[in-house]
Amino acid sequence: MTISTDNVQKKPKAPKERQFKGLSLTERKEVRREKLIEAGIHLYGTNGFFSVTVKDVCNEAKLTERYFYESFKKSEELFQTVFLKMIEKMQNCLTQAVLMAAPVPTNMVTAGLSALLNAIKDDPRMARIIYIDAMLVQDLHNQATIQETLTQFDRIIQGFVMITMPNAPQSAEEVSLMATGLNGYVTHIIIRWVSEGFKQPLADVLSACCAVFLSFIETTSQKN
Repeated sequence: MTISTDNVQKKPKAPKERQFKGLSLTERKEVRREKLIEAGIHLYGTNGFFSVTVKDVCNEAKLTERYFYESFKKSEELFQTVFLKMIEKMQNCLTQAVLMAAPVPTNMVTAGLSALLNAIKDDPRMARIIYIDAMLVQDLHNQATIQETLTQFDRIIQGFVMITMPNAPQSAEEVSLMATGLNGYVTHIIIRWVSEGFKQPLADVLSACCAVFLSFIETTSQKN
């Protein structure tokens, strides 16, 4: 017995996206979004978030304003995207330097902080976006973006302590609190350094940042 398939409905094939210059609609949208992000990095990092309009971003990206709202609801949303992109870049730089300096804890601290400070000084746009404007853009605080970012760095420091000093007498909760303190210490030094236009020599800033970490390592090692 054979079953006729004449009346079986076949699923219609999904229509293919129209190609333009070899790119689909989705791909073109992503290209436009990346152009806006790059424009945001340049303008926010150079002029500051509060001096830049949607029109400025679109002019820099060479796109019309309708394409801005295709990807972002408002300027704050673009700034948040830019901020998180800069944070990811900074974290990758820091992590790679620390891993390359392993396993000696003091070397890891110096290498990590040196990489962090050099990345900030080499790209003042990153410095302004992360350490100046991000503190002032209310949307980042409302959406807990700043707090989540600080927590990420707390965890990086906490992980460093747990890996390099597994026999530390402090509890995990104590180490977590110490990580928050170490993170805050370095963050405030960097904010001052950036706000003053990198006046202090990098070597002096690095020494100041390292001091509390190295003191912590020494104190903890003596207790083991």
